Amino acid sequence: MKGQKNDYNDAEAVAEAALRPNLRVVQEKSQNQLDLQACHRVRSRLVSRRTATINQIRAFLIEQGIAVRAGARALRKSLFAILENRKDEISPRMAKLIRGLYEDWCCLDERIETVTAEVEELSRIEPKCQRLMRVPGIGPLISTALVAAIGTGEAFDRGRDLGAWLGLVPRQYSTGGRSILGRISKRGSRYLRMLLAQAARVLLMRPHTWSRFSFGAWLSTASERLHRHKLAIALANKLARIAWSVLRHDKAFDTHLEIAAI
Repeated sequence: MKGQKNDYNDAEAVAEAALRPNLRVVQEKSQNQLDLQACHRVRSRLVSRRTATINQIRAFLIEQGIAVRAGARALRKSLFAILENRKDEISPRMAKLIRGLYEDWCCLDERIETVTAEVEELSRIEPKCQRLMRVPGIGPLISTALVAAIGTGEAFDRGRDLGAWLGLVPRQYSTGGRSILGRISKRGSRYLRMLLAQAARVLLMRPHTWSRFSFGAWLSTASERLHRHKLAIALANKLARIAWSVLRHDKAFDTHLEIAAI
C-alpha cells in the first residue's frame, strides 16, 4: 500500500511481485480442464439445490407435526403415504406445494445423473484419470476433479505441497522456537478436500482391504493411535500425495508391487 489505487500503481505492484523469486504462479488451464471443472461446478450446484429441496420438504412436514426418519430414501418412500394418510392434518394447499417440491426433487435427480454420467464418460477417455482411479478410494469424480484442478501437478514441488494447498495439514502458529500445531487449515479447494475426506472414510470402513495397499501397514498402525476423524484426514492427505505422484511422474499406483508379483 504505497498510495491510492489506480492503474499505474496496480501495474507497478504486479511488476514488483513478478520479480520475487518465491512467487507462486497460477497455471493456465487447458480446455479439457475447464470442461471438467464446469461439469463439477454444475453438479455441485445441483446437489446443493437438491439438498435444499429435501430439507424444505422436511421443514414443512415438521411444521405440521410430522417427523420423518433421516435420509433421502426414507423420505421418498414415506412421502406420498404421509400425504394420503394425514389429510386431516395437512391442508390441500400445503400438500400441493409439497408435491411440487417432490417434482423439483425428481428433476434435479435426473439432471445430476446426466452430469454424473458425463463426468464418468470423460474419466474413461482421459488417461490421467485412468491412472488416478487405480489409487484406492479414488473414482471418476475425484480423478476428474483432481485433473481439472491441478492438471499434471506441475505447480507443486512435492506431494506435501498439494496436501497443504488442499488444507489437509495442521494450522501452524509457532513463535519463540515453539511449534504449535492446531486443527487443519482448511485452505484451498473445499470441494476437493471434501471428496478426499469422503474417500478416506469409505476406506476406513473396510479394514479387511487394507493389506492390499502399499500403505496398509501404515494405516493399521495409525488406526491404533489416532481418533477416527484424525485418521480420516491423515488418510485423505496421503491419498492427495499419492495422486500428485501419479500425475507428476506419469506412473500407475503400486507399479512396483505388480513387478514384484511377476
